[in-house]
Amino acid sequence: MTLPHDNVYARLGPSEIAGIGVFAIVPIPEGTNIFANDRLDMIWVDEAEIAGLSDEVKRLYTDFGVARHGKLGVPKNFNLLTTGWYLNEPPADAPHNLGVTRDLGFVALRDIAPGEELTTRYSDYSDNG
Repeated sequence: MTLPHDNVYARLGPSEIAGIGVFAIVPIPEGTNIFANDRLDMIWVDEAEIAGLSDEVKRLYTDFGVARHGKLGVPKNFNLLTTGWYLNEPPADAPHNLGVTRDLGFVALRDIAPGEELTTRYSDYSDNG
């Protein structure tokens, strides 16, 4: 029987980098697609469409959106944010441990130990990086 934790590699937790972060809960081998079972579709919203929104609502787009060519990739509904949306960038002098695939999959660049914060470089997939 498959249980809800099967193929789950990470969870949210307080981050020393910024607010909430994503942390390994099991050993993650190099090359693992961390969120392979997260298959929710994204939608692409023109940045001009959010211009008139309140600052707090607009922050949902700026905090979580993947910026590409004047559009922001976001979940269909912000209530659907999954763990992967909370990845932080490492400090400027530190290496990141997740790479990004063409279809926005996050892959371990090296073996990752339980307790390590998972990080990525936003510039690898977002114009706002």
